[in-house]
Amino acid sequence: MKPAAFDYVRADSLAEVCDLLAKHGEDARILAGGQSLMAVLNMRLAQPRLLIDISRSAELARVDVTEQHLRVNAAATQSCVEWRPQLAQQLPLLAMAFPHISHFQIRNRGTFCGSIAHADPSAELPLCLLALRGQVLLRSSRKKRLLAADDFFKGMLSTARAADELLESVRLPLAKPGQTFGFAEYSRRHGDFAVCAVAVVADAGSLRVAVGGVADRPVARDFPLLEGAALDDALNEFAWALDARSDPHISATTRRHLVRRLGSRAVAQALQQRSS
Repeated sequence: MKPAAFDYVRADSLAEVCDLLAKHGEDARILAGGQSLMAVLNMRLAQPRLLIDISRSAELARVDVTEQHLRVNAAATQSCVEWRPQLAQQLPLLAMAFPHISHFQIRNRGTFCGSIAHADPSAELPLCLLALRGQVLLRSSRKKRLLAADDFFKGMLSTARAADELLESVRLPLAKPGQTFGFAEYSRRHGDFAVCAVAVVADAGSLRVAVGGVADRPVARDFPLLEGAALDDALNEFAWALDARSDPHISATTRRHLVRRLGSRAVAQALQQRSS
């Protein structure tokens, strides 16, 4: 299929994007990398009257580091983040997750914020944002809002972004001394969306375990430092709380099993770093 007819505008500044969204609202869509949007348009699941192309905006393509955060703007590609020389030191969890995200051609074109805005529950970047307690900056011509990842993701492909808002940037906290990380994923083929993925952040006294691909959005739980049978019990309870469903490809039983197995593996990876 081909998309329904639409108008096209190239916007080079944040102010221009906000003005267009204020005017067109639900009738407009943002085109950044287009890796998710073009498929949706071709299937006519979305039929906007206007596409606002931000892909060549230098202002919106910036990736900046502060003392506490990595800030990724709306037009920055995933590869811009993936190939940062200090990524493994600044955000080890992202360095672990990137090899699982589709293929390098997609990461070269697809944007980091685009994956967050699309909010596929099986995507790795929303999972990492939640695990790291990241934030999302939403901007309109009226105001700006800074939301925690927990408050941004609302359900299957659903977020708290209003029709006149641009997801201007995401903020990811840099790794703190003493933090360690783990990541494990199962997919049918390398590069496919995850059937189940688990991201773990550990510090001196706690574990944060986030699961993607099972519920209608990524979900995180905080636990004390657990090992052995206590960890198995906690992961089992978490797996059941996610309300896994069966579908033609995989059963709910298998999904719960993956939460337990991948969760155990990711926690072990994080805890092993503490002793090395």
